[in-house]
Amino acid sequence: MIDEPSNAACLRWFFFAINQAVRGACALPEALRGRGAALPVKKEECGLNETQEIKKERAILVGLSCPAFKEDETADDATLEELAALVETAGAEPLAAVLQNRPAPDASTFIGEGKCEEIRALAEAHEADLVIFDNELSPSQMRNLEERIGRTVLDRPALILDIFAQRARTGEGKLQVELAQYQYILPRLAGLGKAMSRLGGGIGTRGPGESKLESDRRHIRRRIDKLRGELEQVRQVRAVQRRQRKKTELPLVAIVGYTNAGKSTLLNRLTGAGIEANDRLFDTLDPTTRKRRISDTQEVLLSDTVGFIRKLPHHLVSAFKATLEELQYADLLLHVVDLSDPAWEAQAATVDKVIAQLGAGEIPRVMVYNKADKCDILPHLPDGVLFSARTGEGTEALLKAMETALGRGRHEMTLRIPYSDGGVLDTLHREAEVRSVEYEADGTLVTAVVDDKTCGRLQKYKVE
Repeated sequence: MIDEPSNAACLRWFFFAINQAVRGACALPEALRGRGAALPVKKEECGLNETQEIKKERAILVGLSCPAFKEDETADDATLEELAALVETAGAEPLAAVLQNRPAPDASTFIGEGKCEEIRALAEAHEADLVIFDNELSPSQMRNLEERIGRTVLDRPALILDIFAQRARTGEGKLQVELAQYQYILPRLAGLGKAMSRLGGGIGTRGPGESKLESDRRHIRRRIDKLRGELEQVRQVRAVQRRQRKKTELPLVAIVGYTNAGKSTLLNRLTGAGIEANDRLFDTLDPTTRKRRISDTQEVLLSDTVGFIRKLPHHLVSAFKATLEELQYADLLLHVVDLSDPAWEAQAATVDKVIAQLGAGEIPRVMVYNKADKCDILPHLPDGVLFSARTGEGTEALLKAMETALGRGRHEMTLRIPYSDGGVLDTLHREAEVRSVEYEADGTLVTAVVDDKTCGRLQKYKVE
């Protein structure tokens, strides 16, 4: 039975343990153990006594390009380069990359027997510990590949989940990552009867292993249900916060973009938030919200969000629903694009696709072409703002674009409203930002910030 108190501590290096168990190299631990590449693993967290350092792992990268795949399923040189950056982010060292072209994936080994032998020889020559695939593998393909290559095999979703586990800091972030990991793990427990058996498997010993497997499955399902319940509470809290935000009448501006596009640096530049912003993938998982006055009459809430990436595991999108659904309620999206990346157009398209999947495709947005200071020659760009979060160049243009996109220009007006038109005052309190109210003999003197529509409607009360 899985030891529930050790779930959070041991989940980090589960992926390594489950792959070893599939190969029969070791028995799957009693507590589910997560895999954390090149991280110090505390033995006491998994019921042991001392700290064991995991040496920096060395990885061979493999991708399959196949016309039968959808565009977001296939691999190419660009996605393998991105995979190498992910591997480095996880703490491992990418040694070599292999791109295989096939008309269709092999049902058993994904890449075919001949390519398996080639990768096995390459891994031996480089003394690699891992083989990481840019595509998603089925549990049986992962098992077959490990048997033939003789190395631990991971796929891209497992790698991204591992990075998210390293980056999560808040309780909400950890809950969401843990849920995504369990959803990934559950179908991969199938077929581990031998590895999980206390008797070693085989004729006459299959029962105990399968019994333990079913026991662990039930435990994981219970844990998934519990996590979903806790995240539903998080969503309810966020709903309350949204209602309170509406009462303050401050528009919400959500910063979205590809991972490492400079979203956190932009938030720091505009608000002085002081959040950590490093040049690495998925550096920020937990959302941060700060106030910023963008004009004399307009103040907004700016919120950073988790970065997107090609082939983002659907488990993560589902688990991070409590965080990502905030985009649906934003008044404006700032889509940050890394203009210095040669693949910026493909990255922008990926972000647009995820935004549409989250139901936020109709929300007004401002394109922010970041890192313009790194470009010697600027490409022809659609409408948007050239910006450098590092130097601050383009800040005024960005604030103006935000004010314009939020619409409804903002106007400060002083109005004298007769007592007979008391309903107008009620409207101002509902639809405008009322700054002062004075009661005079002939009516109520009100100073308020209003939008274009309200400004036109109330011209007859305006005090010149």
